[in-house]
Amino acid sequence: MKSPDRIFKVMGGKVEHDVCAYIASMLHEQSIEVHVGCDSQNFKRHTIYATTVVFRFPGNGAHVIYRKEKLPKIDDLWTKLWGETERSVALARLILEECNIRVKQIDLDYNSDPAYPSQKLIAASAGYISSLGFEAKAKPNLLMAAWAANVLCQ
Repeated sequence: MKSPDRIFKVMGGKVEHDVCAYIASMLHEQSIEVHVGCDSQNFKRHTIYATTVVFRFPGNGAHVIYRKEKLPKIDDLWTKLWGETERSVALARLILEECNIRVKQIDLDYNSDPAYPSQKLIAASAGYISSLGFEAKAKPNLLMAAWAANVLCQ
């Protein structure tokens, strides 16, 4: 990832941190699970992507860091949603390769219900993610990283 892509903020905070340095400091605290997710939202003239890292303290809550991107509006649903997969994978690979931490799961903000258009991307995204050695989850599973990204996109 490019240098600006490594800069994340704590959810509810303003201070910026290098994602790997922040992860290293969190790992000294206690045993945690790392989840990654992304969501996007279209507005009149632009698309916002929010990419999150959730530190899950089993039985004890979670902590979120994130980065947001503002791009010219992406009207094509497939392209916009695939951008979520690409951002999640890039972050999970960065965390593995540079922080030497395996992400527990990549949360896809796609719905497995055929009534939702995002359902058509689950097989492609999950296959791509698992081919890289990561685990992908989609709705209706618990998706903390996708939930946090959704909140941050609003």
